[in-house]
Amino acid sequence: MLCDVTTPQDLDDRFRETLAALPAAERRRDPADPVTDDAPLTGAQLLDLFDAQVTSRQLDLASRWLRSFGEGFYTIGSAGHEGNAAVAAALRPTDPALLHYRSGAFYCVRAAQATTDPAPTADPAPTADSAPTADPESPADPESPADQESPAEPEPLGSEPAAEPAGATALPSGGFAAYAEAARDVLRGMVASSQEPIAGGRHKVFGRADLAIVPTTSTIASHLPRAVGMGLAVERLRRLDSAGRRTGAAVRVGSGATHAPWPPDAIVVCSFGDASVNHASATAAFNTAGWYDHAGLRIPVLFVCEDNGLGISVRSPEGWVEATLRSKPGIRYLTADGADPVQAYAVAAEAAAWVRRHRRPAVLHLRTVRLMGHAGADAESAYRSPGELAADLDRDPVAATARLLVDTGVATGEELLARYDETGWQVRRLAEQVLGEPKLASAADVVSALAPRRPVRVARAVADAAARASGPGAGAREEAFGGKLPELAGPLTLAQSINAALADGMLDHPQMAIFGEDVAAKGGVYGVTKGLRDRFGPARVFDTLLDETSVLGLGLGAGLAGMLPVPEIQYLAYLHNAEDQLRGEAATMQFFSQGAFRNPMVLRVAGLAYQEGFGGHFHNDNSVAVLRDVPGLVVAVPARPDDAAPMLRTCLASAAVDGSVCVFLEPIALYHTRDLYAEGDGEWSAGYPEPGAWVAGHVPIGRARVYRIGSADDLTIITFGNGVRMSLRAAAVLAEEGVGTRVVDLRWLAPMPVADIIRESSATGRVLVVDETRRSGGVGEGVVAALVDAGYIGAARRVAGVDSFVPLGPAARQVLVSAEAITDGARTLLAR
Repeated sequence: MLCDVTTPQDLDDRFRETLAALPAAERRRDPADPVTDDAPLTGAQLLDLFDAQVTSRQLDLASRWLRSFGEGFYTIGSAGHEGNAAVAAALRPTDPALLHYRSGAFYCVRAAQATTDPAPTADPAPTADSAPTADPESPADPESPADQESPAEPEPLGSEPAAEPAGATALPSGGFAAYAEAARDVLRGMVASSQEPIAGGRHKVFGRADLAIVPTTSTIASHLPRAVGMGLAVERLRRLDSAGRRTGAAVRVGSGATHAPWPPDAIVVCSFGDASVNHASATAAFNTAGWYDHAGLRIPVLFVCEDNGLGISVRSPEGWVEATLRSKPGIRYLTADGADPVQAYAVAAEAAAWVRRHRRPAVLHLRTVRLMGHAGADAESAYRSPGELAADLDRDPVAATARLLVDTGVATGEELLARYDETGWQVRRLAEQVLGEPKLASAADVVSALAPRRPVRVARAVADAAARASGPGAGAREEAFGGKLPELAGPLTLAQSINAALADGMLDHPQMAIFGEDVAAKGGVYGVTKGLRDRFGPARVFDTLLDETSVLGLGLGAGLAGMLPVPEIQYLAYLHNAEDQLRGEAATMQFFSQGAFRNPMVLRVAGLAYQEGFGGHFHNDNSVAVLRDVPGLVVAVPARPDDAAPMLRTCLASAAVDGSVCVFLEPIALYHTRDLYAEGDGEWSAGYPEPGAWVAGHVPIGRARVYRIGSADDLTIITFGNGVRMSLRAAAVLAEEGVGTRVVDLRWLAPMPVADIIRESSATGRVLVVDETRRSGGVGEGVVAALVDAGYIGAARRVAGVDSFVPLGPAARQVLVSAEAITDGARTLLAR
């Protein structure tokens, strides 16, 4: 039967042979009794786990069947990992979970738990008075007296065999019926049905809002930084003084619109494969969790490493995964055999209870096997011997559970085989039903969940914020600004305007938090966040460790947990270290959950070039192509102080209303600029609007700003960022030559203000695109493409940066756009 590859038929035959060979126990055991004398599970509970495992196994077999005639599109299965059913049973259905793609049995158990919805018998929830607390700026020993005074770890789970471990939820009873809904969900994902409940046919993921399962992508380990952010946010929100939360009129944030918030003593569970421990994202997540734990902050996250020893074909060296996980500072290590359901349940329950009680991170190393290869197209014979495959079959977790049930007299082999066949028939029946369900049939269907835009509601949110700031919140606002309101301070720079808008945002959004490298104590490298920590406290404005992946992960988790995160990446070049957290995680959340989950975020990034006397390419990076390429991402570039504040208010409102992920790209060289044409003219600074003027000055996403110089009939210059100031200077020179120019500041690089581009270009018939990014892959390409798509028939020319990194010192002028180059480009265009 078994030669050099494990096929679905091999696996099915071997399981049947195993059951047939099991001798019946001498006596039957009452299913209500512990399955063994010292076991934490009863026979009935173990039988329910077996049903969940069998359902997952039959789903894997069904995926191969569907694929065999071209109707199944996803064959990465959970066979060999069914021990994770015990992990799910040890948790509460309200514990948010981010699951590995081999978590079929976990998903089945969680769905059944939510269906039965018993009242869990939990440990007393930690309270703000009893839980250890720590100032984010004050490191503390992770084994502090406060931590030691917490309730002791649970007694060994075998001390009261029939009792539920603290925090666990009773398993359902009744064979396949308890798992039918979960099976239908998974099958719908396999066939890309538009009726699949979480992604709607966009991807095969494990996720459902009512199950507190957050969908994750297939990118290995990329969800771990988010899990750490969720843990930090859950703990911060738990400690947030209820008097500080506004109710009623406030715009909702996070995911609270579509499902109940997680309980205050919830823990975050995050599962992943053994190969993922080597990924940079996993290293970042473990390091961040340990760093915060060392600093005395609490992050209640249970990492679960499902270790089958393989990353597709690459073996994890013997002992490497254990050595790696054991060595993580600040993270408690526990291990269990996934083929031993009683041990796996006991250790998982111990781990969950410890994390829940101490609010600290732990990792459960669950040893598994991988059956039927990595996926349907994987020919294991190319890299595994028949002996290895046979050894894995000997550790089949479903067979192990069956063996225990028979050995202890809970069931006979014949009875279990009957359950197996019944489940297989039911799964096949459901598979045939979902085959006829509709698929996504148009591009509009596909992108409908990507990034909703409701500009009227966003404008209303800005108006509501203005009404609060000038009405009931006026006193608090004046107090927060120390009696020196920004609208009374005279003309402000770009940096000062952003600072004031951030403060107003913090006042209007009680769950908003600002964090990043050097943003708190120092007030930012350029002083943009100066004074905000003193005004709003270290719980809402705090420094992070120096790792961009972790900064973004904290933001993603915080947004999902119900906060409004405003992280900062210190320089645009540093963002490239962590781009996948934006592309693979942030931008896909609503796409893969049809809006059931959201991670609103406004990411501030200092970037672009033209810093005088400082730089090199890491501090003068002008590469934004990767941002414009991410579907659904909002990219804002404020050039002037009087645009910066309203644009930031729009981004905050859009994040709160629509769950938008916004990148607020701030031109470093313009932070402290005051003058436009001549030194001392002050024409680049601007007053800060009082709340009563916020509505009139509202800047919708995707709308440009137009400056008209002279007749404005001869030439249109389209630009953004530093290019706006240079183009206005060039337009002034051209005006002396009798040329009337309109300068269009895009303000938004995504979505681009196409209607404004077309209108202003058609008005003159001559377009000069001034792009401070690079000629290849730069913003200018998008502008020109928009003109071509719209049928523009006038003249067009580009002035763009050279395809080069930005060098240090005066050499930078050789590769960057200048006002002189803009003037020369305009003259060339006008001479045609």
